[in-house]
Amino acid sequence: MKSRDLRSNFDDALDFRHLYARTITRRHFLKNCQAGLGALALAALLEQEHAVAETPAGARSPGDHPLAPRKPPLPARARRVIYLHMAGSPPQHELFDYKPKLVELHMKPCPEEFLKNQRFPFIKGHPKLLGTPYKFQQHGRSGAWVSELLPRFSEVVDDVAFVKSMVTDQFNHAPAQLFIFTGSPRFGGASMGSWVTYGLGAESQDLPAFVVMISGGTDPDGGKSLWGTSFLPSIFQGVQCRTTGDPILYANNPAGMDSQVRRRSLDALKRLNGFELKQFGDPETLTRINQYELAYRMQVSVPEVMDISREPKNILEMYGAAPGQGSFANNCLLARRLVERGVRFVQLFDWGWDCHGTGQGDDIITHLPKKCKEVDGPIAALLKDLKQRGLLEDTLVIWSGEFGRTSMNEARGGSTFLGRDHHPHCFTIWLAGGGVKGGLTFGETDELGYFIASGQMSVGDLQATILHLLGFDPQKLTYPYQGLEQRLIGPTGEARVQRELLA
Repeated sequence: MKSRDLRSNFDDALDFRHLYARTITRRHFLKNCQAGLGALALAALLEQEHAVAETPAGARSPGDHPLAPRKPPLPARARRVIYLHMAGSPPQHELFDYKPKLVELHMKPCPEEFLKNQRFPFIKGHPKLLGTPYKFQQHGRSGAWVSELLPRFSEVVDDVAFVKSMVTDQFNHAPAQLFIFTGSPRFGGASMGSWVTYGLGAESQDLPAFVVMISGGTDPDGGKSLWGTSFLPSIFQGVQCRTTGDPILYANNPAGMDSQVRRRSLDALKRLNGFELKQFGDPETLTRINQYELAYRMQVSVPEVMDISREPKNILEMYGAAPGQGSFANNCLLARRLVERGVRFVQLFDWGWDCHGTGQGDDIITHLPKKCKEVDGPIAALLKDLKQRGLLEDTLVIWSGEFGRTSMNEARGGSTFLGRDHHPHCFTIWLAGGGVKGGLTFGETDELGYFIASGQMSVGDLQATILHLLGFDPQKLTYPYQGLEQRLIGPTGEARVQRELLA
């Protein structure tokens, strides 16, 4: 055979080996080795790790630990984030955006200008206005308007900055959730929590930097992409934890494997991973090694931090938490336990806020009060608990849905139950702690709560403000992918920091 042919065959073989190496994922090893993720990590922990000094954000060398703690490039007011997302989007008119004029015009025909050139997911014909059936009062020194549905939350309004002028350009759940958490309404963007951990690394090397917990019975419509990494290295993805059963699936050692067999298996895996990294230099191999290391450490650290039975009785009662149950209350308490142990980004999703009024299961008379009761006490307790421990000062807490609800009654199919359709033109969110000005109400809607009257704030503005509070220039936190410098806030540069919200 000619030497050129030999060289060609050799190159083909290298290409094949490189392709094969890139396709070997953690799931592949789990499936074929029949070993738990925690067991796979043991060999990587046989050598003592050295403490990792903080390095500037983005300053990484090929051998650096990807989650080494990094200083943000700008002065930061927040070190960590707890994001409370009410999946389905609560009706702002029933909670925070009090409109007496709308109550006065209850069940009157909707103004024509609200319908002209507008699209609605479910409203048909000419709908009627819907005034809230709930009473509102002003609370705290700030005089913030809050509904009777949230009596416990009313006690902490002076620590909160309300934004009543949020807008989005999405009115379906999955695209709107993706837009908020990844900066794009389409699948393929990296999540906010992944961007934060990419920029700042982890404060704890024994817990995930980015944790996700879910209540309400199901995942949000945007699915696991809401905490995925997309083009960012996969080590920055969110780790979903459960409050019942094993906190993290597949993190325990497999049954039926004695210590000697496990040791030999893991030694071999460590050598294979090391050879692959040296041979091909694929960063995902280093990610895999580091994830095995973290998984082993989590076998000890995660069960401890997730065990809320260690909390005093008065704290459990304050949150309304019950050990062993899956609930939003438990998740709020766990969020506090996680951030005080160094978790960088905690994302709580509570499903069930899509109040269309098609029946008692999604109306604002029967269903909404139940949902409010589930979250009212735990959210107030979380803010109070963070504050009394000195954590609220540098922990940014955010509450939102993905869009707003209409000022009109939906009455889908002639339903007599009260509910509201999806509405992108205005909705209310709030922020607390982490450099935010407490006791502030920013922006307002018109007298019927349909359009923004002043202080419009976009999804990109919210993302830019969060990154700014964490010490980043949102325009400069980038990652190269597909020929572009990708950003959470998108490519256009229109997003701006809402400095009115800053303390």
